[in-house]
Amino acid sequence: MASFSFNTAAELFPAAIRKKKRAGFAYRRFGTAAEAVRFAIEELPADSLNGAYLQVDEARFDQSGIRTLYESQDFRCRAAPGRPSPRLPATMPTPTPRNALPPAT
Repeated sequence: MASFSFNTAAELFPAAIRKKKRAGFAYRRFGTAAEAVRFAIEELPADSLNGAYLQVDEARFDQSGIRTLYESQDFRCRAAPGRPSPRLPATMPTPTPRNALPPAT
C-alpha cells in the first residue's frame, strides 16, 4: 500500500445488486480518497457498505479494503477522539429568539 495516495480523486459505488433506495446511498465522487474512506466508514450504515466498493484510479477496494485503508497509519482524516461520530445527531445549541436584545455593556 506504499504507492497508494489518499490525495487522489475517488469514486464510491453502492452494491450492484441493491436498489438505489435500499443501498442507503447513490454513486458519489470525492475530491480525495481520504474523504471517500472517511465517509464510507464514519457516515454510511454498515449494511450500506456491504457490497459497495471504492475506486481510486484503477484500483478497487471492497468493504474490507476500505476498512484497511481507514485503519492504515497513513490515513489522517479520522474523526478526532472525543468528537461525536457524524452518524450520531449532534446536540444543537438553544436558538436565540429573533427579537432578543443584545447583552447590556
